[in-house]
Amino acid sequence: MTQTQEKPPVIRGDDLPAITPHLVCAGAANAIDFYKKAFGAVETMRLAAKDGKLIHGAIKIGKASVMLVDENPDWGSLAPTSLNGTPVTIHLYVADVDAFVDRAVKAGARLRMPVTDMFWGDRYGIIEDPFGHQWSIATHQRDMSADEIEQAMKAFMPSGDSPNC
Repeated sequence: MTQTQEKPPVIRGDDLPAITPHLVCAGAANAIDFYKKAFGAVETMRLAAKDGKLIHGAIKIGKASVMLVDENPDWGSLAPTSLNGTPVTIHLYVADVDAFVDRAVKAGARLRMPVTDMFWGDRYGIIEDPFGHQWSIATHQRDMSADEIEQAMKAFMPSGDSPNC
């Protein structure tokens, strides 16, 4: 390592959050590169096997940690692209949801739900990254009580039906 290169951070157990998403990707190294470009992620670790596939990768998006691994069907580890979708959405709060979603779409994410002011006090949208993972992105706009949110939901969805997001 040259003197101009930044040293990778030391990972300490008490620095890790209690829950950390661990994404399985078809092309985890490419996913890290995408998240760096689209989300401004900072890579904190990359461990590759001899074949080049990642057995562990890690990034930080703001204060959030995300781990990544290449899919491996022999281990029962499949990416959303192999499963024809995902039942999981990762929620991420950011300072400017409009700019964040715009940057992600320009980098290759697919817009699933345009950014909108929502009844619970967030400005919110949904994207799908090129690796099949869904991300709900939000900027908090106002604090509301549970009663205020319930009343706002009734006005937002007068039929009471669930929205298709």
